[in-house]
Amino acid sequence: MAHILLLHSVYGLRPAVLAAADRLRAAGHEVTTPDLYDVPAADTVDAGFALLEKIGRDVVLDRARAAVAGLPAETVLAGFSMGAGVAGALLAERPEAAALLLLHGTGGDPASVRPGLPVQLHLADPDDYETQDEVDDWQRAMTAAGAELTVYRYPGPGHLYTDPGTPDHDAPAAALTWDRVLAFLADS
Repeated sequence: MAHILLLHSVYGLRPAVLAAADRLRAAGHEVTTPDLYDVPAADTVDAGFALLEKIGRDVVLDRARAAVAGLPAETVLAGFSMGAGVAGALLAERPEAAALLLLHGTGGDPASVRPGLPVQLHLADPDDYETQDEVDDWQRAMTAAGAELTVYRYPGPGHLYTDPGTPDHDAPAAALTWDRVLAFLADS
């Protein structure tokens, strides 16, 4: 059983994030899903970016810090898209994190990676927000820093393919992602 901090995408705290948390809880994990916006979730990605701009990245990161403050040091840091970036940013302050789980986006500064840190990335292929060159550079840097990195690419679906409330949703890719995530967390 792992403690998991699960951070939402730029859309905000949507039903898909809560359903993902329930799926993880059903597998025996403790899951915290903070609302980094503290306002209703956006209906479109553009509205989500507008919310992020209005609230500010610093406020979002401060809210994530507050959410993880009371959790065990070995909490798994996880996130969807923007939340993956926030989870990765928290790694510098949480060096004992059990793992880094990144859904729909890269995250984590290689300088913050301790040798042996389990890291799993799930990404559409291609992805509108992460070019292949960017992913390759990130992957090389994380591996060189000592991360035990596994990258899964899913040909065909859109960026946020695990969220059934978005046009990107792809049920088979989402099912495979969740199978892989649950296996990863069982080992963390």
